[in-house]
Amino acid sequence: MKIIVAACASVMLAGCVTESAQFKPSVGQETLVRDGQPALVSTKSRSIVLIRPASRHIEQGARPIYIVAVMNTGATPVLMSTNDIAVEQTRNGEVITDLKVLSYDDLVREEKNRQIMRAVAVGVSSAANSYSASQAGYYQGRGTVYTPRGPVRYTVSGYDPAAAALAQANASATNSAMIRDAVETGQRNMATLEQQVLKDNTVMPGEWVGGQVHIAPPVNDPDGKFYRIRVVVGSDVHEIDIAQVKSEG
Repeated sequence: MKIIVAACASVMLAGCVTESAQFKPSVGQETLVRDGQPALVSTKSRSIVLIRPASRHIEQGARPIYIVAVMNTGATPVLMSTNDIAVEQTRNGEVITDLKVLSYDDLVREEKNRQIMRAVAVGVSSAANSYSASQAGYYQGRGTVYTPRGPVRYTVSGYDPAAAALAQANASATNSAMIRDAVETGQRNMATLEQQVLKDNTVMPGEWVGGQVHIAPPVNDPDGKFYRIRVVVGSDVHEIDIAQVKSEG
């Protein structure tokens, strides 16, 4: 019993493990705090990049999400997109693997796939609810009558239209609520992506542009999770080194 309890506790604790980002500044970079979170400013001749985590903690095995803001300090417009952002996981300064940067279109495709799966699940549940409601009006009972000649078993069955109508109305309301919730969830998720995720933008001189950058989860490494985010702004290349470590507390 103690072994089972200990195993369950280990699983629960593993699911609660979170990590946080620690920036490793290099020449031309400065760490600071923004909205209570660590951040880093990287300055080049024609651009400034400000980066910070989107949340205080990163769930173990989840995608790291960063807010990346770019200022064009040059004299000409530059195009900024997720194609200009690359991430490499490193060990002792050497690249061990590339980590995919998901574009806005990638995230939209994922959300559409989730909407399809939600629609399928709602369809299956709705069909089950409707079938159960269609059977609700039927009833059947069994009993025994004791007579001088001995017990007589009987069966009574019938159909109650009022019970059927009530069950069908309840099923219809439940199905409508499930469909409405699925649609609203999809619309809300799409709106969040539209508002928050970094998309392609022409950055005018003196202008700031930014948004969320979603990165594939770094692979587990006994030496720790280290990766380098490379942001190209025109002819400037900003390289930001990050250690993703277990959160304190």
